Amino acid sequence: MTIRVLLADDQALLRSAFRVLVDSEPDMEVVGEASDGAEAVRLAKRTAADVVLMDIRMPGTDGLAATRLISADPSLAQVRVVILTTFEVDDYVIQALRAGASGFLGKGSEPEELLNAIRVAAGGEALLSPAATKGLIARFLAQGDDDRDPARSERLGALTGREREVLVQVAGGHSNDEIAERLEVSPLTVKTHVNRAMAKLGARDRAQLVVIAYESGLVRPRTD
Repeated sequence: MTIRVLLADDQALLRSAFRVLVDSEPDMEVVGEASDGAEAVRLAKRTAADVVLMDIRMPGTDGLAATRLISADPSLAQVRVVILTTFEVDDYVIQALRAGASGFLGKGSEPEELLNAIRVAAGGEALLSPAATKGLIARFLAQGDDDRDPARSERLGALTGREREVLVQVAGGHSNDEIAERLEVSPLTVKTHVNRAMAKLGARDRAQLVVIAYESGLVRPRTD
């Protein structure tokens, strides 16, 4: 299957560079380019994109608003958004993850990192840049308890004991294989628990599971 990629960035030069990189891969193709968030949403519908590389700061409708619109549209449920940012720590990235983005990637990342992020997002199997994303969430939520979501805490009651265990491991940035080894079960069993937890908690992907784990208080952020 060819991964259909939509590029959303207000800088034409960056879009051109990303297009060359993505189109050079046999399993990917760029299906559209947008210079602002509103255009990105329209093209996501028109092109049936699998992954949107979304710049977080654009004129007009920014990447954050566009991510919310894509995530809220049932017809775009298959679309995965990867936020591109020049900042390692950015509160807007947290909001984007909460809005439904699959993760984030620095614009200074190596080409292979970007291509891998696209494949990971399209597959929906793992969190993008797990250590960095987990650290970003932890540092943001460590600012106080105002970010705890009582409603999400209550929803955790729908999870089985094993699903909660797996959720804690997912929040730690571990892959299915790593979780399987830690819990002494098969990777397929882990995947089943992850999928069930996502369904029960209304999470689009693993990135949102991490956010829920922290916001609900199931996992406490480290402040060091």
